[in-house]
Amino acid sequence: MPGEGPCDAEIMFVGEAPGGKEDETGRPFVGAAGQFLTELLSMAGLRREDVFITNILKCRPPNNRDPEPDEIEACKPYLVRQIKLVSPKIIVALGRYAGRTLLGDAGVKWSGMTRMHGKVFSVELYGVKLNIMPTYHPAAALYYPRLKPVIIKDFKEILKGIVEEIKRGKESTSRGKKGHTILDFLSG
Repeated sequence: MPGEGPCDAEIMFVGEAPGGKEDETGRPFVGAAGQFLTELLSMAGLRREDVFITNILKCRPPNNRDPEPDEIEACKPYLVRQIKLVSPKIIVALGRYAGRTLLGDAGVKWSGMTRMHGKVFSVELYGVKLNIMPTYHPAAALYYPRLKPVIIKDFKEILKGIVEEIKRGKESTSRGKKGHTILDFLSG
């Protein structure tokens, strides 16, 4: 399952691995965790169709177990290519495997989700300058209700602020281009 979303998405979400529903449909985050992710996106001022959603692993591990290091390494070339093609401004790493893998590859020492969730790291990852924000996987909040307010806060406060900053940047850039035609940009 490769993932879905616009190829020029400014925000990318990277989970750990497809679950049962995802495996059946070939779409990321469509089960109960996906429904919660859709709610979280709305809290941050986002819609699913505006973001790119994928996973570290591209297929479901047996018995829905945690990803193993060799599986992560086997799937990583696909993820690297996705990140290079989409070139997002921020990646939200959903869960410890996504957070540890992405931040580790960017040279940031992983010290656990409890310490690192909701923090934004400016990095260069696979040749792309971007930000990474790890947070708990939506499924974790469903299994451990005490995590629900934590992940909601990460989306409503931190990610929402980043989304608003991206939108302000787009507005100021587009203001400077008013009155121009495509020919103005092509001619230099």
